Amino acid sequence: MDNSDLRESLSLIDLMEMFPDDETAKRWFVKSRWPDVIRCAYCEGERVNTQAKHPTMPYFCNDCRKYFSPKTNSVMHASKLGYRKWAIAIYLFTANVKGVSSIQLGRYIGVRQATAWHMGHKIRAAYNVAPEQMSGEVEVDETFVGGLEKNKHSKNRLRAGRGTVGKVPVIGLLERGTNQVITQVVPDTEGSTLRPIVYVNTTGDAVVYTDDAYVYRGLRRRGNSVRHSVGEYVKEIAPQVHINSIESFWSIFKRAYKGTFHKISPKHLQRYFDEFSGRHNARSSGAEMKMVKIVQGGVGKRLMYKDLVE
Repeated sequence: MDNSDLRESLSLIDLMEMFPDDETAKRWFVKSRWPDVIRCAYCEGERVNTQAKHPTMPYFCNDCRKYFSPKTNSVMHASKLGYRKWAIAIYLFTANVKGVSSIQLGRYIGVRQATAWHMGHKIRAAYNVAPEQMSGEVEVDETFVGGLEKNKHSKNRLRAGRGTVGKVPVIGLLERGTNQVITQVVPDTEGSTLRPIVYVNTTGDAVVYTDDAYVYRGLRRRGNSVRHSVGEYVKEIAPQVHINSIESFWSIFKRAYKGTFHKISPKHLQRYFDEFSGRHNARSSGAEMKMVKIVQGGVGKRLMYKDLVE
């Protein structure tokens, strides 16, 4: 952490002073979502009456004739939770490198665990994790997420003899120049699955570094690889050949998996990686700007509870 990070941090005391009540938090959401002019949450029109006579919808669009609020047509759509609780929750997600569990989030803001769980997935959906195609030096690696077979009940174990059996594969790309990362849960680690992902997310002149997994052989990109199979992790040439940066990202996620969440359903795994990728990609921003990006990224993204549990 450099001095600029320290200057742009936001302590809990700062947070409480920033959001002393729900009305103050509401004004912050308005300014974050519409920094220039309030637009209709439905049609984007600018002919908005900001003094509408409605108990929960303070704005009325004179174009589409609909009432709306800062929550409308966003991840907060129809939420009965106050703006202050949403602001604190967003802060906790952006400030905790290893995430925050639904149980802990519920305790922090005073809601049921099920409510906090739904709220957390909404915030994860608000992360913008679609950077442009990567160029320059790009590290590519895959990992596997899931519990150990030996820790399962005997009748539930998959006896295939491999350390990755029963786990979910994920591919990751990290651009060294910007330190941006892209992660994607995949059905398998075959070359026909992984290579197209590399092509889609990198420019033709990118230099790609991988390990010596057979699936990367014949990759249509300039690059090099390190032979992990024989204990080689860095080639001391210019530029250095390694995938240590993307492996560092994996280690942060897995520490969170074990220490914060303990168990993640494969159904929701991509959303958790979106959270960690989004937080990683925004780490150079100031504390409040990270929160603003969540608010803006959540526009147009509604996530119903039934969509999560069905």
